[in-house]
Amino acid sequence: MTKDASDKPVESLTEAEAAAELARLSEEIARHDVAYHGEDAPIIADADYDALKRRNLAIEARFAHLKRSDSPSEQVGAAVSEKFEKIAHRVPMLSLDNAFNDQDVHDFVARIRRFLKLGAETPLRLTAEPKIDGLSLSLRYEGGKLAYAATRGNGAVGENVTANARTIEDIPEDLAGTPPETFEVRGEVYLTKADFAELNRRQEEAGKPTYVNPRNTAAGSLRQLDASITAARPLKFFAYAWGEVSDMPADTQMGMVEKLAEYGFVTNALMAVCDSAEALLEHYRRIEVERGDLDYDIDGVVYKVDDLGLQQRLGYVSRSPRWAIAHKFPAEKAMTRLNAIDIQVGRTGALTPVARLEPVTVGGVVVENATLHNAEEIVRLGVKIGDTVTVQRAGDVIPQILGYVPEKRPDDAEAFEFPETCPCPLQTPIVREATAGGTEGVVRRCSGEFACPFQRKEHLKLFVSRKAFDIDGLGDRQIEYFYDLPEDDPLRIRAPADIFTLEERDAASELTKLKNREGYGETSAKNLFEAIEARRTIPLERVIFGLGIRHVGETTARALARAYGSWDAFEDAARKIAGGDEAAREDMDAIEDIGAAVVDAVARYFGEEHNLRMVEDLIAQLTVEDAERPAAESPFAGQTIVFTGSLERMSRDEAKAMADRLGAKASGSVSSKTDLVVAGPGAGSKLKKAEELGVEVIDEAEWFARTEGL
Repeated sequence: MTKDASDKPVESLTEAEAAAELARLSEEIARHDVAYHGEDAPIIADADYDALKRRNLAIEARFAHLKRSDSPSEQVGAAVSEKFEKIAHRVPMLSLDNAFNDQDVHDFVARIRRFLKLGAETPLRLTAEPKIDGLSLSLRYEGGKLAYAATRGNGAVGENVTANARTIEDIPEDLAGTPPETFEVRGEVYLTKADFAELNRRQEEAGKPTYVNPRNTAAGSLRQLDASITAARPLKFFAYAWGEVSDMPADTQMGMVEKLAEYGFVTNALMAVCDSAEALLEHYRRIEVERGDLDYDIDGVVYKVDDLGLQQRLGYVSRSPRWAIAHKFPAEKAMTRLNAIDIQVGRTGALTPVARLEPVTVGGVVVENATLHNAEEIVRLGVKIGDTVTVQRAGDVIPQILGYVPEKRPDDAEAFEFPETCPCPLQTPIVREATAGGTEGVVRRCSGEFACPFQRKEHLKLFVSRKAFDIDGLGDRQIEYFYDLPEDDPLRIRAPADIFTLEERDAASELTKLKNREGYGETSAKNLFEAIEARRTIPLERVIFGLGIRHVGETTARALARAYGSWDAFEDAARKIAGGDEAAREDMDAIEDIGAAVVDAVARYFGEEHNLRMVEDLIAQLTVEDAERPAAESPFAGQTIVFTGSLERMSRDEAKAMADRLGAKASGSVSSKTDLVVAGPGAGSKLKKAEELGVEVIDEAEWFARTEGL
């Protein structure tokens, strides 16, 4: 039975549990980064996301030698979409650390004074400005003319959205005045609340789905492949920062923002200069009061050291500057009636209670549903059906229930009984996995897996998702349509293999063909069949990820693909593990980024007869491309290499990819099996351990010298 240490306090974790937790957190945080930054559709509250990041940092602080090469503490944003041309940022677009209360702000100012060795009597000017809830954008001007525009992406590489940016009225094509020859201007693309409301009104009139909130709509509008769609949306832009600049026109943060205004950009009038933590907090509270009257969404206030020389001295910690911090606002709240609680079944069988609410507007968004997470959360909150409950949009995104109002509880309020069986037609028993401490976990799961229709549908949605088979024109909505067709409909899709026989079944059908069905025409049906056909030849890592094996996310699927190389090798190993072959189990467990939880999940998956039939039917329809194998002739082939410290010429992901290409394994920790350590500035415990073990240590320049031409 898989053990789960996710609920265990950091100080109680064993080393093995800590390593497993870091792997879990890395994958979970990466998934949320993609949802928020890459797909403009967050699936978790800001506060919950911050809690995941803080737990990861706490574990890394206690077990420094276990820090992973793909640690979330080293990441910014999300991977760049393959649909856009990539642009490398000359100066990285980093994220900010967060403050959540007054003490955090006092601590921020105190840290700056300590680092700079400033006495209490020495003046320290800081700026405070609203944190706009939009999409970060970098604009590069050369000779005063707009050269290109790029999204933040993963902080190092963004998406080329130049054509779209040119349609935004607030972004000048030519700068006014006498700007620097090279000037990268950075800011936030957003929608006003009024424009968002008007956009939704037009959607309703056209009978189309309405948008959820201004931030996601603005982000989605900017990231359109068709610039005419962007042009039809009234996007705005606030300028507040910069990247590469050939000649700095001012020496303070406020001075630079004033210059941005001179050059023709819209800047925020609520930005102010403060001289103490108390002054910062006073301005924060003023903005918080005015927040509801602003015609754009903000989710906090950003504080920065004003003097650019001091900013340079303070420098950066990991992925964020020491000289800036974002002070988040508490979530907005409202009260409404809890009408019912329904159970939803996810892809992994997890049963989630969902509150059905009397519609209420919270922070400009109509809220009708809110997750209650699990049975224990319902007990903790003490809510009953019929209660008046307090609702907030945590992080101004995900609705959650804070509790009920006792004095408003009706006499007929009804307690909710969590079901003992899955609500699917099979009524499959519910199971609870054990935690690392041996107690029952809070998550209840349907034991039916692919036999459960709820899970099967969610598996299909994962299968066609962007990170898996990425079939254009076959998303969640289309899967819902094909899955829910009557049992006798020839176009019904109930398993992955059905997708690849759809065109054949359509051609043989005597009933209504796809081109004649609502929502389709001859062209759209043809396009869908062509998109499906294009995915018959598919990389191994996408197949493994698309199977929906629990604990096997994108990163894990890639590691398995590279380790086994071909589908036949992976399937053979998986079947052996499912059959109890200890040697095969040990081989998989030895792969970097693979642990016992993954091996157990693979064993369970390939040990289920229904899954095996589904996999066999699917593979019969595909040509699975072997994974790219490392260069065996490389002098680094077979070596274990550790990258540590601040790398200046490459990101950690680039370093790991480079090592993979050369046949080496990039490890996150130094041991007696380590062959080489590449150490940048600030290398700490890993460098010390390498020296103690006599492992060869080189700097980044030497690494590039040795790998030149390989």
